[in-house]
Amino acid sequence: MLTLYGAKGSGSAAIEAALRIAELQCRVVQAASWEPGPGLDELKRVNPLAQIPTLALEDGTVMTESAAILIWLGLRYPESGLLPKDPAQVIRGLVYVAANCYSAIGIIDYPARYCAPCDDAMGERIRAGAKSRLHEYWRIFADEFGSHLRPEQPGALDLLAAVVSRWSGARAHVKEKRPDFHAMLEKVEADPRIAEIFRRHWPKK
Repeated sequence: MLTLYGAKGSGSAAIEAALRIAELQCRVVQAASWEPGPGLDELKRVNPLAQIPTLALEDGTVMTESAAILIWLGLRYPESGLLPKDPAQVIRGLVYVAANCYSAIGIIDYPARYCAPCDDAMGERIRAGAKSRLHEYWRIFADEFGSHLRPEQPGALDLLAAVVSRWSGARAHVKEKRPDFHAMLEKVEADPRIAEIFRRHWPKK
């Protein structure tokens, strides 16, 4: 059985949803670098970086990086519809999210890693700049890739966009600046096959 390492409210939600759409069973291990415990210990044995999501395949092969996992799933299980028959633009969109949006979030979460020395004031300036840039990335994504989303039958790009846009105020920003794109993301999350996953990862307050 596949083993998915992840945590609530993390990028592992996209992989969990993709596995559900592909009708694949998996063992889910709660694990994250910020949650010490047996799950983290197990994760470190298969992925020394302790990054999530990590997907361990039946033969022991380890897959990391959300975009790579989603592409692999779409290619390995073409009947799932995670990738279209001509996947070029969807693959481009997946890498766009990984290279731009994910990287900006890393700076927002850990600004001190990108400035030495870094006091609190400098950290906040870095965080503010990165957040502004992240929101610009999402406006560009909506314009460039919105036509490739299929919220009525969500695929890999829909899932990653819905998950990653939930961080650092991006969802509120696109609701204001790109309301049609925001409505598409909400429709993705409402798909009856995966709605429970999104509710569990991001329960309404």
